Amino acid sequence: MAKEHKAANAAEANETAADAGAPLASDRSAGAGLTDPADDAAAQHKDDGAARLSSSVGDYLKAIWLLAGDGVAGTGEIARELGVTAPSVTAMLSKMSGAELVAYEPYRGASLTPAGRREALRLVRRHLLLEMFMVTQLGFGWDEVHEEAELMEHVVSDVFAERLAKHLDDPEFDPHGYPIPRADGSVPVAPTMPLAELALGRRFRVHRLMTRDRAVLAYLESRTVEPGAELVLRSLEPGGNLLHLEFVGIGNGARGRKLALSRELASLVLGENLVE
Repeated sequence: MAKEHKAANAAEANETAADAGAPLASDRSAGAGLTDPADDAAAQHKDDGAARLSSSVGDYLKAIWLLAGDGVAGTGEIARELGVTAPSVTAMLSKMSGAELVAYEPYRGASLTPAGRREALRLVRRHLLLEMFMVTQLGFGWDEVHEEAELMEHVVSDVFAERLAKHLDDPEFDPHGYPIPRADGSVPVAPTMPLAELALGRRFRVHRLMTRDRAVLAYLESRTVEPGAELVLRSLEPGGNLLHLEFVGIGNGARGRKLALSRELASLVLGENLVE
């Protein structure tokens, strides 16, 4: 992992250095000067006619959205999400602020501008549609698709993304329960209560898994903790750090099965408290 982070930091430093002399103010749209030269030939295929932002900048925009939505994502949070150093994040956010993609406050973090939000939602939409396609049509496990979608989201066109959405019957959520932004920029509303906050004896429907960690996803999937599953909290261990749950009211064959889940893992499972 350390080698991967080191390589990511080196690649980002090279890209930042290469872009250092590029103008950041846009004469046509926010983000000029932050485009990837390797994408220039492909940019003509984009249906909005805008130059494609570099994949690194796109990753930052997407990370800010996934971490904070319309709020402020901290520098440290972004660094952990992308596996880069805090100084690298500071340098990139300063550059993106000059390009009017983010509103950056030193020592606090960054939020998306309207232009940054539009691009972030386009990337997230592509990414989650690709994940849905791979799981439902190609037989990928839901713990396998994130890395594959990362490779493809920057190179598919908006036309392809919309054809893909139509093929999938315009899904509102991806296999992990993440809301898929709509083409008009709106975002489906999803329950946000963590399973870890469920009261004793109450019933809970799983909607979303707040992790991209392959090991965690594979663990939860193997125990049928997935969107649509319903559980009741039967008891807590002394200290409250282990939740003893029972599957109820689901059609996946797990009804009546018992499950013990740590509070840490339960905090990653979002859904809704059901009124019986």
